[in-house]
Amino acid sequence: MTSTKYIGMDVHKESISSAVMNASGKIVMECVIETKASMILQLVDGLRGDLHVTFEEGTWASWLYDLLKPHVTKLVVCDPRRNALLKDGNKSDRIDARKLAELLYLNKLKPVYHGEHGMRTLKELVRSYLTITKDLVRVMTRVKAIYRSWGIPCTGKQVYAPRHRGEWLAKISELGVRRRAEFYYQQLDALRSLRQEVRRDLLAESKKHQTWKRLCQIPSLGPIRAAVLLGILQTPHRFRTKRPLWKYSGFAIETRSSADHRSVHGQLQRSKKQISVRGLNQNCNHDLKNLFKGAAIVASSKPGPFQEFYTALLAKGMRPEMARLTLARKIATIALIVWKKGVCFDAQYLKPQTA
Repeated sequence: MTSTKYIGMDVHKESISSAVMNASGKIVMECVIETKASMILQLVDGLRGDLHVTFEEGTWASWLYDLLKPHVTKLVVCDPRRNALLKDGNKSDRIDARKLAELLYLNKLKPVYHGEHGMRTLKELVRSYLTITKDLVRVMTRVKAIYRSWGIPCTGKQVYAPRHRGEWLAKISELGVRRRAEFYYQQLDALRSLRQEVRRDLLAESKKHQTWKRLCQIPSLGPIRAAVLLGILQTPHRFRTKRPLWKYSGFAIETRSSADHRSVHGQLQRSKKQISVRGLNQNCNHDLKNLFKGAAIVASSKPGPFQEFYTALLAKGMRPEMARLTLARKIATIALIVWKKGVCFDAQYLKPQTA
């Protein structure tokens, strides 16, 4: 009779420390192997029973997930930020592997999504587009920082335009500083060209998915935001309802309370004191949060059903920042409905019951 085995892997560049725990919670094997596909598969194939494997999200996670998925019963790529047990006591590769196996055995791990192989190309293009966009913004900030460091006001976008560069560079009297600004302009041009190339590939790949066309119908999303949303989430069935999507997008409210019950005439009753609100959750996908925030800002400023929804919230006395948050949640909810049900956008989704 075979038994279930729980395998914790502490993955590094050159080695992997593994700990194998049996169904009784006892460590039955420990080993250190090279970070090579042949060695990893040899370890897994040498074990009998139902194999449950875990390792932390990191640089090697996607490769390891694709390698091990066909060979094990259950595979959990866990969130390292949630593994509080690993921070307790002494730390080493061997200890971390044991603790991962123990957390897997106790079912205390927070998994990180690694599915949908058909979306891999789109996912990688989205990551490339977002990374290059961040690099482009960083260089643009550096260009303006040069002018400001020499007391030269540079508001607006004219400072980046190729036809005005000679005029702006002439304002810098120091030769070395002017040369540095020229290097930044060259980097800016290269990143702009590269971003356009990635953008074309991203749109071409996203058009292969029928869901992208439906998401583009949602006002304020547009082709690029729809493609990025598709690449980040990959499937809507990760979220049973809208609230897990809000949390993943950074729109969930964190609250704190203590001493929730008190004794009244010998009976415990729930206290009526106000729960402390700590703001929105910080542990989220920041690219997705920026996507929905940007969509909400655009939707609130352009005529359409979303602007009417936003104006109605302001008319009720809601603060503008809270109204934009509610609108961002609404856009996220509608995107989930359109994607999960395979329907087209309908203004009826703006009714309060879908908020």
